Amino acid sequence: MADDPTTSSSGSLGLPDHLDQVRIAGLPPAAYYISNFITQEEEESILDKITSAPKPRWKQLTHRRLQTWPSDLVNNKLMDAPLPPWLDEPIVSRIRSIRLSPDSESSHVFFDSPHQKPNHVLINEYPPGIGIMPHKDGAAYHPVVCTVSLGASLCLNIYKSKDDGTLDPDPAWRILQEPRSLLITSSCLYTDFFHGIADITEDIALSKSTIANWDLLRSADDFSDGRNVRKTRTSLTYRDVMKVSKLGGKLGLFQNK
Repeated sequence: MADDPTTSSSGSLGLPDHLDQVRIAGLPPAAYYISNFITQEEEESILDKITSAPKPRWKQLTHRRLQTWPSDLVNNKLMDAPLPPWLDEPIVSRIRSIRLSPDSESSHVFFDSPHQKPNHVLINEYPPGIGIMPHKDGAAYHPVVCTVSLGASLCLNIYKSKDDGTLDPDPAWRILQEPRSLLITSSCLYTDFFHGIADITEDIALSKSTIANWDLLRSADDFSDGRNVRKTRTSLTYRDVMKVSKLGGKLGLFQNK
């Protein structure tokens, strides 16, 4: 029987002592969900920093917009520059503070990545009705993704490929991401499966049998009617870009802006 993740020594947030406590059962290796990863005050502070970022920071797509920190990738390489403090702390240290398992005293989810911590953050803003097509994140990153959700809830869909190599249009699993939560995906779930967000204004048919992380939700009662009306949700996607160019550090690109 898994330990109760709400009775750890990690303070008022109730962070788990190790990730095995919050593993999403029934998914390919490996996914973890922490419903209370940041406080409401931290969430509000980060959202304020995002909205007050200089206008050139925003990249406008057809129906949504995004920011990349510390910079965009060029030929799958990242210019060497630190993350701004408001994206670094407390999130990065908090991620690295959680052990993988009760038997691993010092290892964390980035312990075997090239830089042993995330060095890149993608900020995506999803208005109601806007999602992202099924995709893989690609080979530029170490196969660990840590996503912090801000502002609102939505479902992330996980897709399989058919035997003929084409994508099955029906999601194999759905993960409900609440505001202030952390979702970690890694290993073959990162490399072998697609993920996407449907272009809908409401997530429906939400229940223990249809949502993979139902038992890990902060408040499943909020979705007892099986519905989640979408509001604007912002995501922070933390990854370790494997190849880094020192040129960026010398030029001081985008530091602390």
